[in-house]
Amino acid sequence: MDNQVVYSVRVTESGRGHELPVLLVAGYRMIIDELHRRLAERGFPDARPADGYALQAISAGAGSAVELAAALAVSKQAAGKTLEQLGQRGYLKRAIDPADGRRRTVTLTSRGHDLLAASAEAFDEIHREVADRIGDRALAGVERALRGLTGDPVIRTDTIGWLGGGPRIH
Repeated sequence: MDNQVVYSVRVTESGRGHELPVLLVAGYRMIIDELHRRLAERGFPDARPADGYALQAISAGAGSAVELAAALAVSKQAAGKTLEQLGQRGYLKRAIDPADGRRRTVTLTSRGHDLLAASAEAFDEIHREVADRIGDRALAGVERALRGLTGDPVIRTDTIGWLGGGPRIH
């Protein structure tokens, strides 16, 4: 990270079209950075932002590299690498499918479930702190407006692939 070059965009005027996505990404980044700071304090210093998408997809039923690739909108190779890394860090286990010896299944370990639980707890804490900072009514208004903007309340796990330019799945 020492060699990383970071560019910043300053948002100074309201009502300009490009500012909405910049502000949304900035808010997302602030929350995710704080989440990972807290996860490190809770014994998960190796957790990465993309891990949450993969673990959520596995928890929701993506039980193989092919299914994870589809859920995250990434290549099978990228999904396989993600599974390998999560397995090495103790968040999931892989096994041969007893019904089809060619297929390898994945399931969360207790550490994987613990990470998801710690994430949920930290997200709740951060939510309360944001409410304390801007007010309950303001936060409820932001959430209501975003739900109105996005429509479907289901969170898509393919966001990570979409951000990386992966295949578009509609």
